[in-house]
Amino acid sequence: MEQEKKYKVLCLHGFRTSGSFLKKQISKWHPSIFEKFDMVFLDGMFPAGGKSDIEGVFPPPYFEWFQFNKEFTEYTNLDECISYLCDYMVKNGPFDGLLGFSQGASLAGLLIGYQAQCKVLNDHPPIQFMVSVSGSKFRNPGISDVAYKAPIKAKSVHFIGEKDWLKVPSEELTTAFHDPLIIRHPQGHTVPRLDETSVKQLSEWISSILEDLKSLDAHQVSDSVNPSDKDNVGVESAENLMNEVAA
Repeated sequence: MEQEKKYKVLCLHGFRTSGSFLKKQISKWHPSIFEKFDMVFLDGMFPAGGKSDIEGVFPPPYFEWFQFNKEFTEYTNLDECISYLCDYMVKNGPFDGLLGFSQGASLAGLLIGYQAQCKVLNDHPPIQFMVSVSGSKFRNPGISDVAYKAPIKAKSVHFIGEKDWLKVPSEELTTAFHDPLIIRHPQGHTVPRLDETSVKQLSEWISSILEDLKSLDAHQVSDSVNPSDKDNVGVESAENLMNEVAA
């Protein structure tokens, strides 16, 4: 029996943590939620440049994707980070979706917005969905005016914590997307444990994503023509043309 296809999701961790830590964070959620997906947990390209909030909680090494000022308006190594991620996605993909926490979620939204504006990933299929936990918009106009120029059509779900210091920025990120699903929780800046209602919401959203991806696959298969069929069409056309000339 042919094994059912697993769709690929690139998972981007938070500031000064790691792909392994994000994997542990997501393990709070019921395993059935992402069982149909191949979840790839990548480490940031830069070693942590300072103290990590998870020291003593989870073992090092720790990484960061880029550096930024307190106002989150100036960024260091962001272009290098974007190039690194795009190169990774093209070489190891294609990836159907992105999942991110905090800095990783902000990056995920930026990549999807940039791709929609044809700024990056032109040689990668369109990213179909995003799972954002405590993400935020980039505030530099040179970036935001491009990435969030038009409502992003990729499906998105946004987890927003009532006690999260990024609550307002997380709400602002939802406005960049067309018809986002917002799941609120009473916790702070963390990947939350989900109550029964949230599990149901997320599971139904994931089911709709899977239906869309399978439909997209079926459409691509139906649009592709078997090379032998193309040859036959060419032979028939040539024969018809010869008959017309002979007539």
